[in-house]
Amino acid sequence: MATAAVEETVSEAIKAISHIIKMPETKMWIDYDKEADVLYISFKRPQRATDSEMLKDGILLRYKDNELVGITVLEASKRE
Repeated sequence: MATAAVEETVSEAIKAISHIIKMPETKMWIDYDKEADVLYISFKRPQRATDSEMLKDGILLRYKDNELVGITVLEASKRE
């Protein structure tokens, strides 16, 4: 039987579905560092980027050569 914590996890995952399926990438690895409040989204198996670009809103785009391989979101819990 599902516990309250499991039910909450499922509920939050369902809320994210409509946003996730709109993304052009079909495979993603997502990690959240709660202590640092940083969300990592990788479109390839997590790997070292060869270049990065910091946007003015605290989002870091990570590239391997010219291909976007990930997004790092600083202060992730403060975003809607």
